[in-house]
Amino acid sequence: MSVFQYKIIDKQFEFNKGKNLFRDGILNSLRFCPETLEAIEKLDLIDAEAANLLIDYLTNRAVQEFCKINQYYTFDKQALAILRNLYVVLFTNIKNRNSSIESIAEKHYDKLIKWLQETNPFAEKIYTEKGEMIESVACSEYSPDLQLKILQINLDQIIEPVLDIGCGKQGNLVLFLRQKGIEAYGFDRFAFDNPALSNSDWFEYEFIKDKWGTITSNLGFSNHFQHHHFRKDGNFIGYAKKYMDILSSLKTGGSFYYAPDLPFVEQYLDENNYQLTKSSIGVYEFKSTKIKRLK
Repeated sequence: MSVFQYKIIDKQFEFNKGKNLFRDGILNSLRFCPETLEAIEKLDLIDAEAANLLIDYLTNRAVQEFCKINQYYTFDKQALAILRNLYVVLFTNIKNRNSSIESIAEKHYDKLIKWLQETNPFAEKIYTEKGEMIESVACSEYSPDLQLKILQINLDQIIEPVLDIGCGKQGNLVLFLRQKGIEAYGFDRFAFDNPALSNSDWFEYEFIKDKWGTITSNLGFSNHFQHHHFRKDGNFIGYAKKYMDILSSLKTGGSFYYAPDLPFVEQYLDENNYQLTKSSIGVYEFKSTKIKRLK
């Protein structure tokens, strides 16, 4: 797929950026931008392999844009497969031209809205009464030094191998550690080209028992766990089970470093099996936590 085609897709997402999908009458606002309309005329020239690459890129970009609006959106493998199929259908309809481009666009966006309603039903409650535009969440990829400072990690005492949960699109901490000669890996819900970084979320990732010397998660897993704990329809039971899976995947003597802290679950940890250490972080109200597996 050419850089030009990537840019057209990026322009299309920019064109509809921030539009509230749950706003009444939003379908009148969602449409294809001029660059997309121009590219559609040349769609027949794209072979099957290139079309699949385009669809993959569209799917990944869509997930990224949704997560910019709300970082707590979650999409499992089934949801992602359905999303990808929406773009397969879109390509098919455009190629067949059985109806107008405007009609094809409206049907696509209608299906997209219904997909988001089904995969993240809490969102409709939040955004129905909001305006036509929604501000993106200010999310940053923190520098390795800042992450190490927040999590209170001493590199001289770190135990390998290291796993960074929700490592971010750039995998900053993982790559920094590997440059230091430390065996480190990471995963996030976005795609990567680096073999040390994988595409997954914490519910689908297999946490193998007794595997990791160090696990880290800065404003990732515990932030989402906290969100679901305080949400009436939250998946707090699923997060509690996954939290224990993470701890079980530590080697004896290994540690799980994360922020923010989770006092509502940490209080129930068996002191014979886990050692809990908390640290204040400058002016922040929350603390960072280190859970060391004792046996």
